[in-house]
Amino acid sequence: MSDDSQKTAAPGTPVEEHKEPSFWLPLVAIILATFVSVLSSSLVNVALPKLSTVFGVPTSTIQWVVTGFMLASAVVIPASGFLATRLGSKKVLIWSVIGFTIGSLLCGLAWNDSSLIAFRIFQGLTGGFIMPVGMAVIYTIVPRKQIGLAMGIWGVAAMVAPALGPTLGGYLIQYYSWRTLFLLNVPIGVIAAVAGIFLLKESPVNKNLKFDTWGAVFSVTFFGTLLLALSKGQTEGWTSLYIVSLFFISAVSLALLLWVELTTETPLLNLKVFKDIKFSASVLTAGLIMMAMMGGTFLMPIYLQNVQNMTALDAGILLLPQSVAMALMMPISGKLLEKVGIVPIAVIGLLILGVTTYELHSLTADTSHLWINVVLTIRGFGIGLCMMPISTVGMADIPKDKINEASPLSNVFRQVMASMGIAVLTTIMSSRQYLHYFRITENVPSTSEPATQYMSAISGALSQGGVDAATASGTAAVYLAGLMQKEAMVRSIADTFFVSAIPAFLCIPLVFLLRTKKKKKEQPAEQSAPVVPEETAAPVVSGRPVKLTETVEV
Repeated sequence: MSDDSQKTAAPGTPVEEHKEPSFWLPLVAIILATFVSVLSSSLVNVALPKLSTVFGVPTSTIQWVVTGFMLASAVVIPASGFLATRLGSKKVLIWSVIGFTIGSLLCGLAWNDSSLIAFRIFQGLTGGFIMPVGMAVIYTIVPRKQIGLAMGIWGVAAMVAPALGPTLGGYLIQYYSWRTLFLLNVPIGVIAAVAGIFLLKESPVNKNLKFDTWGAVFSVTFFGTLLLALSKGQTEGWTSLYIVSLFFISAVSLALLLWVELTTETPLLNLKVFKDIKFSASVLTAGLIMMAMMGGTFLMPIYLQNVQNMTALDAGILLLPQSVAMALMMPISGKLLEKVGIVPIAVIGLLILGVTTYELHSLTADTSHLWINVVLTIRGFGIGLCMMPISTVGMADIPKDKINEASPLSNVFRQVMASMGIAVLTTIMSSRQYLHYFRITENVPSTSEPATQYMSAISGALSQGGVDAATASGTAAVYLAGLMQKEAMVRSIADTFFVSAIPAFLCIPLVFLLRTKKKKKEQPAEQSAPVVPEETAAPVVSGRPVKLTETVEV
């Protein structure tokens, strides 16, 4: 028995020792791949007006450069777990990076709007696997005691790249060609692919795994129609036949997807993973945080450019300190997670996020940039403190053999919640802007004394410049209407910030479901035993190692 035990333990110890330092270089490869994929999606957002002008098409058409990429990357996420298990995580990740890089090159060489949209869809279809597969690889190569730090570093790429996008995109648009937005990804993608080939190790594969065809069909239909309805609802009208039909198709597809995935032996999306309370609470909390985070990410550029008349580059520079704060806090929060646990840092981070987002509802048309910068920077610290630890704790509770099934669910849920957040906030902002403008026109009619004095001052100044009386009077009325529209927009953005703070506060009770039970007191007799890795500490029965949790019949 002792000889067998030694044979079982001996080869295990050096493997564990070799594993400790080896995950950092593979982590760098995954970070590069994640960064380039996430950055690309945020770079293009600020370029839509430029692309619309270059190709001579309306904004509704060029919007598909963003929408097509988002839909394509979302619909392939559910299949990432199957492909990683069937082909191996390394192959899927590397081929995804290569496909994304080729798509970036093709986008940079696009000759019209149709070709650009087609190449962006190809880019999304190939690059959609990078985030879920990369996350799954991290959880399989990093020891659980260091997973918080590793995920914090990975989170710098996953969460800060979207915040850096407006700054870098505005700079490239202003000083270079729009093609550089896509060609920039090519060298980074090549480096990430080469790093993955040499630094990542092959993972175990199961070539006998059957593909869930109906699950794939219903998941693509559900996520595709839902995200399309959320992204187009504001422009098409939420009660239009087109949007209502999309929601109906998505609801039917969801019902069929749940039925198929809960009854098949090899589901594409293993929904039974949600039986783990910590994982379910983590996914829901991360989704709500994404909705709260979208408040600043989506609304602040609109406020700075439309209300304070800043350029895209200047607005991006103003938002840069928030990105730096997030980047600094990601690794620190990972270290704090290992030392103090999830509850303190998550509650503090969520309170910071909620309070600072609420404070932004006091914006006015002439709010100082210093105040905005301070509030957003503190908000960035809060996001960096709570976002990745919450995701880490939920995924860390999943067994390693289930990681490929849990990662796609986590990623696709976050993407749906982010899209839903943008859709909800856009609807609220538009409806509140109309309401505020109606109230302002009621309280300050054009015949009122303040309005008359303002119009008289404007028309008088224009008349002194040589403008005739009729033109001066009409221009003054336009100025007054524009001023009222601007004030209505400011108030609607403030109201929307108030609403976007609510998800952050709703997350706080869910954090207490993420607590880890302490097991040290349950095993006092083992404290004096030498520390042996879990894989090597298993007893041996009948010549084979047995897991500590396995029941052995005598």
